[in-house]
Amino acid sequence: MQDLWRLSAADLAALIKSKKVSAREAATAALARLDAVNPKINAVIDHRPAEVLAQAAGIDAAIARGEDAGSLAGVPVTVKVNIDQAGFATTNGLKLQRDAVAATNSPVVDNLRKAGAVILGRTNCPAFSYRWFTTNLIHGDTKNPRDPGITPGGSSGGAGAAVAAGIGHIAHGTDIAGSIRYPAYACGVHGLRPTMGRIAGFNAALPERPIGPQISAVSGPLARTIGDLRIALAAMSAKDFRDPWWVPAPLEGPAMPKRVAMCLNPDGLDPAADVKAAVADAGKRLERAGWIVEEIATTPPLREAADLQTKLWLGDGYEAQLEMAEREGDPGALACLRGNRAKVFPFDLSKTLTRRATLTRQWLEFFETYAVLLMPVSGELPFPDQLDRKDDASFARVWHAQLPMIAIPFMGLPGLTVSTGLVGRVPVGVQLVSGRYREDLCLAAGEAIEAGGTPSAAIDPAS
Repeated sequence: MQDLWRLSAADLAALIKSKKVSAREAATAALARLDAVNPKINAVIDHRPAEVLAQAAGIDAAIARGEDAGSLAGVPVTVKVNIDQAGFATTNGLKLQRDAVAATNSPVVDNLRKAGAVILGRTNCPAFSYRWFTTNLIHGDTKNPRDPGITPGGSSGGAGAAVAAGIGHIAHGTDIAGSIRYPAYACGVHGLRPTMGRIAGFNAALPERPIGPQISAVSGPLARTIGDLRIALAAMSAKDFRDPWWVPAPLEGPAMPKRVAMCLNPDGLDPAADVKAAVADAGKRLERAGWIVEEIATTPPLREAADLQTKLWLGDGYEAQLEMAEREGDPGALACLRGNRAKVFPFDLSKTLTRRATLTRQWLEFFETYAVLLMPVSGELPFPDQLDRKDDASFARVWHAQLPMIAIPFMGLPGLTVSTGLVGRVPVGVQLVSGRYREDLCLAAGEAIEAGGTPSAAIDPAS
């Protein structure tokens, strides 16, 4: 069988479990694909073929013994370089952390392995995972396989580029202000930021910033099909005591009417025409699939939520972050911190958290009426690469456009990017948001949108 790397994770796992394909064959195909295309895009910055093949051999042995090899049996998956994988450095894109070698796995890596996944390699991110562009001084630049002139997104830019180019069937990413949703958007794949607390996360290799109630950083999957996101979410969200904020919430919630609020211009975003057209088209796809779509003029507060999320993200420990960025010397990280100083400094944690409770109530009330919200991922099509470093006006332009992504984590809500097509060769997509622990509603609406268009598929990198 040719081009195993093109298959969905669901299809590949079924073939492996039925012994029509071995996990070793799938791993060999994935490694060959990595060798063929990664030099052009630099999505994977560390991998060890012998270890990959050893993992695959373990899956084949389990199947031969008649054991259940898991929902992701033998499926090659990438993980982001900002989480612990035993024996690898948790660099987070930093020279300063090149020697931070993990002795144990992060819970999300362990949970993927328990589900039968084969960890193929580690994907690139910007320094400190700060930006919607992916470059750093230790691993270099990641290129978008759709168009090297546009950003692959960030901070999980390596993850988005890898899965778009067929390096692995599922990619792990992390999201604090769009770092899963934006790379999925920019690379023409799908990406899910789960509810805060859904997926356990912990890094023993590094001194930690809070992982739970403060900055709302979560792990989640990127993939070429919504079905693969669903499988990956179930695998990643298994219990792990190491994360005190993990929540044993069911993956399927109570039935709700298929009612969608569609907002083309949330909270004064003023999106580009192509962005609004993509949202309107997704609304029509949902209507054809039997959903009730109601256009609304605006949403509960997004702009204030985005400003406060920026404070939580960058304002908490701002001076220490700046000092470390200065030692690293990364221009993008310094631009991010210095460009936001007026927004985040001084920082008042109590005031910010008090306001978060009020805004979260407003959003939860909204989702008593609507199953999901359909709106833009960004106010613009994916940016020219490194646009945020061009000048002050470009920096402000980037941050304004990302309003719909920055805001959602402040309330701890799930958000799903669904790729809907191309404008020329530049990807476009939409964002679906729902109430806490209702990823199932986002995924159901996402499947309807996906089914109404052209499926995302692995591509050869463009030049």
